[in-house]
Amino acid sequence: MPRLGSMRQKLSASGTGVLVTVLVLSSFLPAATKVHSVTFGRWIPVQWLAASDSSPLTSKVRPLLVDGRLKEYVVGSPHEITDRLFVVRRAFRINDALPEESVPRWHWQRGGWLLVDRVTGRVSAVTLPSFDPDFSELSWYRDYGAYCGVGDDGKKTYAVVAQLSRRKPVLRKLLPNVLKDDSGPESICPAPQWQRNPVRVSFAPAGGDNQTFAVRGTAVDLVSDAEEED
Repeated sequence: MPRLGSMRQKLSASGTGVLVTVLVLSSFLPAATKVHSVTFGRWIPVQWLAASDSSPLTSKVRPLLVDGRLKEYVVGSPHEITDRLFVVRRAFRINDALPEESVPRWHWQRGGWLLVDRVTGRVSAVTLPSFDPDFSELSWYRDYGAYCGVGDDGKKTYAVVAQLSRRKPVLRKLLPNVLKDDSGPESICPAPQWQRNPVRVSFAPAGGDNQTFAVRGTAVDLVSDAEEED
């Protein structure tokens, strides 16, 4: 009997030691990462208003869903930055009713761009200096976004290259073009054109000469005609 009691005490002490060891080791293990589901819903035909036209235009939007819950409505195709991150343009409804009107007048509008993380499920706004949702046509390459931006006075046009990792633009150069009050999206410039090896981006402002810039990391240089021929 004494021998049996001694064995029970040893087994109990051994079990307690194993439990303590498991608890200590588990405290050093990272918490399990929750897997998020990022998907798009079906396309919905809508009418939206452009700043230069009072008549509605036809477009399509679709919901951006994270874990099955609506986060935003988006328009156009996403641009893949990495296998984890992508950007997509936001769309939203705004109430166009005047103060004396009691019934809301909902209209769709195009907004800025969103950065979506597939791992964390986070959706955040992309910083795009001088970007105008009605006039700027953006072209993505890697994590660079090139577009014609609008100055604070609404009359100056800038060639802008923004990078996701930087709050300030890599390039912001005044273009020889002045916006008018009745200017439409086509009055600034079409979406800039990118090329690789070497990385360059070309702007074609309305009423001005085409300008090409070489992008080297966080530096941008104007390319001359001689360099273009080479």
